[in-house]
Amino acid sequence: MSEEKRRHRKFRTGLVTSNSMDKTVIVSLVRRFQHPLYKKVVRKTKKILAHDEQNSCNVGDVVQVVETRPLSRHKRWRVQSIVSTVQTAND
Repeated sequence: MSEEKRRHRKFRTGLVTSNSMDKTVIVSLVRRFQHPLYKKVVRKTKKILAHDEQNSCNVGDVVQVVETRPLSRHKRWRVQSIVSTVQTAND
């Protein structure tokens, strides 16, 4: 078994909440599901830290993140691409 298997990586799409750290952004991931008993659609938000190598993400951008090896104590995700950017007042 000398061949190393590459695992299937998880992809998620979320909204950039904060970019105040160097090469790190906070991404909010929203999960919607139906409550098993009450049948109401429930929204749950999870905040993750993602690695942004070029510091190109701004607050409000929609980004796609991919699971990666642990980069620090809390960072296990990397920004794959920016899906859509937010329009600022300066643009």
